[in-house]
Amino acid sequence: MRVVIQRVSEASVTIEGKVKSEIGTGLLVLLGIENADTKEDITWLANKIAKLRIFNDENGVMNKSVVDIDGEIIVVSQFTLHASTKKGNRPSYIKAAKPDVSVPLYEQTVAYLQTLINKPILTGEFGADMKVALINDGPVTICIDSKNKE
Repeated sequence: MRVVIQRVSEASVTIEGKVKSEIGTGLLVLLGIENADTKEDITWLANKIAKLRIFNDENGVMNKSVVDIDGEIIVVSQFTLHASTKKGNRPSYIKAAKPDVSVPLYEQTVAYLQTLINKPILTGEFGADMKVALINDGPVTICIDSKNKE
């Protein structure tokens, strides 16, 4: 699993002109799933997201997690995070899992993350043409790959 995590002061997902999800302060998480991903990837990655200390404390130091600040999270499925650009100029998505594999893993990730932060996780819509808007706070953007554990 690969994620791009963005610390936001606000974010939203709009589908066909209607806002599906919107949050204030928190995290926008773009999630890419590959065929080799398992429950272990979900557990490791969700714990990392919930505990990642990228919010400022009272001294202006990034020392608080989304849980610590009672922030919100939107998780958006994004298969393009597994794009390979090694050959040519057209990305290959061969490593990205097909919906029969990725949808259940996506849903399990959202459900587990919800238990970790003890509040609803908002989402996009799997396979939809989504318009994702955000105000990146900082900017702070973190990329994590569960296979490399970094």
